Amino acid sequence: MRTFFERHFTAYQALTPEGKDAGLATGYYEPLLNGSRIRSEQYRYPLYAPPDDLLTIDLVELYPELKDKRLRGRVEGKRVVPYWPRSEIEAGRPALTGKELVFVDDAVEAFFLQIQGSGRVRLAEGGVMRIGYADQNGQPFRSVARVLIERGELSPDGASMQAIKEWGRRHPEALPELLDQNPSYVFFREVTPDTAATIDGPLGTLGVPLAAGRAIAVDPRSIPLGAPVFLATTWPLSTRPLNRLVLAQDTGGAIRGPLRVDFFWGFGDDAARQAGRMKQAARLWLLWPKDAPPPS
Repeated sequence: MRTFFERHFTAYQALTPEGKDAGLATGYYEPLLNGSRIRSEQYRYPLYAPPDDLLTIDLVELYPELKDKRLRGRVEGKRVVPYWPRSEIEAGRPALTGKELVFVDDAVEAFFLQIQGSGRVRLAEGGVMRIGYADQNGQPFRSVARVLIERGELSPDGASMQAIKEWGRRHPEALPELLDQNPSYVFFREVTPDTAATIDGPLGTLGVPLAAGRAIAVDPRSIPLGAPVFLATTWPLSTRPLNRLVLAQDTGGAIRGPLRVDFFWGFGDDAARQAGRMKQAARLWLLWPKDAPPPS
């Protein structure tokens, strides 16, 4: 494999416009939640399909500078206004009625599922439901870890996903207000049973299953989707090198810029631990076919 890439590809190091070569690698995984298709006292937190009043706004023809912006909105009278933020959606906007895919038993797990983008739900009725990213409300992403750090609730070194979950368990009364600090909200789709049964990993942006430890989410404005990338980083909370060939197969709302990647750890508890702790310096090399025009 190494010979193949050396013979047919050229390595281009990813840099910022200022020439910086070191960026950030975080991690994500496919979580498992507990839920039911029927709302109950135990299963009361809905995961929604996209609402009918959610608009995708395309103004690129008039404003080319908006081509990389995710514009979502809704109609209010004769105006198009931003779509509802998380706090309004969680309050139960009428447009979401009937759009519930499934109800889960944990608000924190539901919140982090939106950050991961896909997952599995073990149903009380039996079986496992797989869900994937469908759309987003267009509101900006705000890190609740940063909020807790600013409030002095967590230290910068200790603001992992696990620490945020534990904070939520200890402060259930304050949890809704914290989660509402991130106005971004993700809507899901159910992965069809036939497809779900034949794939090992969740479907990424390219529509193909993600392989644990070999797929990354990138900003497609900088790294073309489908491209092989050599990633040089370290294992979570460690200086142990993690250098390997990966594929740019996914995207994410918080993944912006040429040196920002999300590393897919897979499914299960160990993947969750690694993903929740990963916040490592990283360098990237795009591997590009020698007979293709150089990437811009």
